[in-house]
Amino acid sequence: MKDLELIIFDWDGTLMDSVMHIVSSLQGAIETLGLEKRQQEDLRNIIGLGMREAIFALYPDQQTTTFADKFTEAYRLFYFAEQAPQTLFSGVRETLESLQPHYHLAVATSKSRHGLDRILAETGLESFFQISRCADETRSKPHPQMLNEILDTMDVDADKAIMVGDTEYDLEMANRAGVHPVGVSYGVHELDRLHKHKPVTVLDELSELNEWLSRLNCA
Repeated sequence: MKDLELIIFDWDGTLMDSVMHIVSSLQGAIETLGLEKRQQEDLRNIIGLGMREAIFALYPDQQTTTFADKFTEAYRLFYFAEQAPQTLFSGVRETLESLQPHYHLAVATSKSRHGLDRILAETGLESFFQISRCADETRSKPHPQMLNEILDTMDVDADKAIMVGDTEYDLEMANRAGVHPVGVSYGVHELDRLHKHKPVTVLDELSELNEWLSRLNCA
């Protein structure tokens, strides 16, 4: 792993502290549509899947395009509300600034393209990432297609890349693509779920990534 070229990041729960906002937006959509309520843990559990896959996981008896479209529309009304509180985790911007001169950086997210482009513009992070893939333009995690497309476009071998994420879907996707999985402990899924997928390391803060890479290069 000493010759890493590409670092791929998940977005929600890894770079941005948006988990509770996602949960509250899901709750708003459920209430708006008059659906049977789901426990907060059930809502947290589907974060990381593509929107359609998440909806069908919550309501497996309503797997139709019409239902998914109605739910998505209701969800987005809450998610894109002007007062929506979303912040980057501590140290994210500084970490990206330190990594950019040495690695290619990318995003692989279950957000929509519209959602990612909007938040990249709002945070001013567009210039850090050379490429990104979203769930509405490829296969949902944990299918490896999202990572395979990034690797192919960047012309980087899988064993020269790491995938940094907070859910088991991120780490399973990485393993299926042959990319080294790196977990973060401060996001959605508990450590035992992350460790099932044998991450090469688990970070308690994103800023620890620099130190880990430095030790790796010196090994």
